[in-house]
Amino acid sequence: MTASIPPGPGGRPITPIGRRPAPPALVLVAHGSRDPRALATVEALMGRVRRLRPALPVHLGHIELNEPLLPDTLAALGDTPAVLVPLLLGRGHHVGQDIPRMAAAASAPTRTAAPLGPHPLLAEALHARLLEAGWPPAADDAFRRSSAVVLAAAGSRDPGSATDTRRTAGLLAGRLGVPVIPAYASAAAPAVPAAVRALTARGRHRVAIASYLTAPGRFATRCAAAGSWIVSAPLGAHEAMARLVLHRYHESLAAPWTSAA
Repeated sequence: MTASIPPGPGGRPITPIGRRPAPPALVLVAHGSRDPRALATVEALMGRVRRLRPALPVHLGHIELNEPLLPDTLAALGDTPAVLVPLLLGRGHHVGQDIPRMAAAASAPTRTAAPLGPHPLLAEALHARLLEAGWPPAADDAFRRSSAVVLAAAGSRDPGSATDTRRTAGLLAGRLGVPVIPAYASAAAPAVPAAVRALTARGRHRVAIASYLTAPGRFATRCAAAGSWIVSAPLGAHEAMARLVLHRYHESLAAPWTSAA
């Protein structure tokens, strides 16, 4: 029978010599959607993260619309510390208000990572999705002069969200060598169809829509309907997304732990 380990100072358990403490759990925080493809996509991304880090406990919680909801995931973790990684592409109400409120109610220490965007790995995933949709891997000068991309995001009233989307547009433009214009499915301007029309009026006759969304759903469908040329798939479970999730997880570990009151 294994003897129990007495608590150390402050009531914290002492880790035996030679045994590493378990890493904090990684909790993917998805928005949630009524579209069943969204849940399947998030679960596929979770599976890819687990394959990259098999020893890391990875869980899923939703802000709304899908189970498990984030408070239920945190409750099930009990006293296990957790790092919440929002599967959101920029700042906004969910990142600034909803997720911190749910994290504060957890019984264990938690910390919330930065949203996924902006980051060069998102530009890598966006570029890959455009290539899958038909963007040429080696574009010549004539192609670049007549082409452009609309970066189609969900949209938010938070000005920080628009700033983050513009930064991602700049990163993608640097990879493609063509103008990349942010546009939105809701709550912000310009709308995706208006951005497509504006670029066409400027002589950009091949306007691609890059879906700056994590999963299929209502916004992805709305953005795709505005396309007159190629439309890329949402970012989904691309390998660069999984690498970015783990990057945000490890990045957040530099911050001090705080416990809920």
